[in-house]
Amino acid sequence: MSAHVNEREKVDTYEVLNDILVNLFRDIMNLEERAIITQEFQNITSNDMHVIQVIGTGEPKNMSTIARELSVTVGTLTIAMNSLVKKGYVIRERSQEDRRVVYISLSEKGREAYAHHERFHQQMIHEILDGLNPEETEVLLKSLNKLTWWFRSFQEK
Repeated sequence: MSAHVNEREKVDTYEVLNDILVNLFRDIMNLEERAIITQEFQNITSNDMHVIQVIGTGEPKNMSTIARELSVTVGTLTIAMNSLVKKGYVIRERSQEDRRVVYISLSEKGREAYAHHERFHQQMIHEILDGLNPEETEVLLKSLNKLTWWFRSFQEK
């Protein structure tokens, strides 16, 4: 009898975990889209915002570095970059040492979009951690690290 109950618990755990993960990813994407794409930034997509996030506010980056961080081809990134340059979020500059190399940085408008996106993420993390005690936070971090490891190792196969 206990083996039967144990199997049912496994199935229930699987169904609950699957439901949580599927809906969590969808909900995060939908929420992020609504929170990030405001009146001020209505002409960019959530994907554009992720490109802006990877470019960041530090030193300019070359296209290969950005493409690698986003796990896309340079060709795919070029399409997004053309749009972001046209909309005024990104600046392209050729290297003085090697004219074939193009460096990408954020314009002032791009920096404002970056800060807006960063505030959303800070609020999200603050809200998540606010209701957890230190032990729960540790379990959450350990679980999410395992999940991240699985996704990254699955991606490499």
